[in-house]
Order: sequence, then structure tokens, then C-alpha cells
Amino acid sequence: MTEATIFAENARVLAHEALPASQYLLRLQTPQCAKTVQPGNFIHLSCGHEKFRLKRPFSVLRSNSEQGWIEVLYKVVGSGTEDLSHIKVNDSLHCMGPIGNAFNLSASTKRPLLLGGGVGIPPILFYAEQLKKNKKLTPMVIMGSEIPFPFKVQPSKLMIDGLPNDVIASMTLLEDLDIPSRLTSRQNYSGCFDGYIHELAKLWLDAIGINEHDTIEIFACGPTAMLKAVAELSHQYAIPCQLSLEEYMACAVGGCAGCTVKTVNQEGQEQMKRVCVDGPIFDAKAVYPL
Repeated sequence: MTEATIFAENARVLAHEALPASQYLLRLQTPQCAKTVQPGNFIHLSCGHEKFRLKRPFSVLRSNSEQGWIEVLYKVVGSGTEDLSHIKVNDSLHCMGPIGNAFNLSASTKRPLLLGGGVGIPPILFYAEQLKKNKKLTPMVIMGSEIPFPFKVQPSKLMIDGLPNDVIASMTLLEDLDIPSRLTSRQNYSGCFDGYIHELAKLWLDAIGINEHDTIEIFACGPTAMLKAVAELSHQYAIPCQLSLEEYMACAVGGCAGCTVKTVNQEGQEQMKRVCVDGPIFDAKAVYPL
């Protein structure tokens, strides 16, 4: 897992789109960050023009190194993101990034299983697009949300063996890239699996058979309960798994140690790690040991 150089930039707002359920898509002109950001990295962004308000961490959804922009997807959950939702095109926000480590594909992996829940969707989409550039890989993506999905959804034309016939909802962007994907929700959304991400992932793992499990690696980002369930799934099937954690943080560069989590190393010793600079990507066994 590679750590990126952190750049401080005054990011100009290129676009700011309101989406269902108080979700927003923000595009920022950040030439230096856009050149080096990798899936799993995040930025630390001011949420308005107030000088003394703490920045907020946001996962990167997409980047364009040639045009020098990045995109973040966020949901209004507090005063900071509420202020951010009122930012206008051509406004300037202070941005630090990319921060943290990135997802790291093992050499033996041929079938990456990407799992994204709620606010954990952005880095999963970013990684899926990157992995598709490698013709030797066949990624599978499962995403879940309990609010309307912040992107176009369509019935999938890409068949996936072993899944219920009525589970056909997929993300249009991934369909266009020829990446199989399915959606889950407990809100009775049309075509979605009525259950949780790890439950649909289990059906897929059972369908492809144990002989294929050594070609799979799991990458997940989402709420804590989801990550714990995914970690247990990876233990059950003995499949490597990387988790992207999300924690509240003040400085985002390791100074305040406000985002520490307990981990266990290979010798079984407990260690406190900072999500901002030691992560946000951790091995599932380190965060949720057997």
C-alpha cells in the first residue's frame, strides 16, 4: 500500500450537483492532487469560508489527471456538510490531499470483489474503474444503500450465476464499463437484493465455488457494522480482505491522533493505528481478528 505526497491547494469549484436524499457531487480543480490520487486515498477539505472551522475528510470518487480535477460524493449529516452544500461554482475551498494509503491488489488476485455501502461507495467506484484497465482482471461490484442511490440505475444486461433472478439492478456507469454489479437495499427498491451487502456477497461466493476462492480478494468501504460483517465473511471463506475505515479526524496528517483504532499485528500484539496516515486501508484480520 503506497502513501501519497500530500498537497495543499486552493481548489476551485468546477461543478456542484444536488442529488436525492441530501447527497451532492462536487468537482474540484486540484491539479496536484489529481495527478497522484489513488483509489482509497481521501482529501481534507474546508466546508466553507469560515477560517476556524475544522476541515472534513472525503473519499475521492474519481479523478482526471490531465484536466486536473477530482470529484467527491457526500451527504449532508452535520453543520460542516450543510455549509458545504451551499458552496457555488467558482468558489474556492482549501484542500489537502491525497492523504493515506490506497487499495493494493495482490499478484494472485484475478477476481476482485468490491463492496461499497452508503458513503463508502465512492472509493469502490474509483477502484472499479481503475481495475477495469487491467484486461486480466474480472472485478465484481456490490453496493448497498438505505437511501436513493446517487447515480443512474438500470436493469443489468450482464448475467451473474447464482444470484436471484429478480436481483438485476446495477449501476449504469459500471454497465458501460462492462463490469458486473448488483445493488442491495432494505427499502424495496426495484431490482435490488432485499438484504445486506455481505449476504449477497455470500451468495456469489457460494455460486462460483470453492475452487475459485483463491483467485478472489475483497475490498470494502462502508459503515462499521458492514465492515465487521464483511470481515467475518472473509474469515469464513479464508479470502484476503482490505477494509477502508472512516473515523472522525481533526488534522488528518497524524498530529492529533484523534482517529486512532485498535489493531492486532501478526504476532497477536495490540497496536493503536491512526486512520488518517496508517490507513485508511487496513487488513481485515488486523482490525477484526479471529
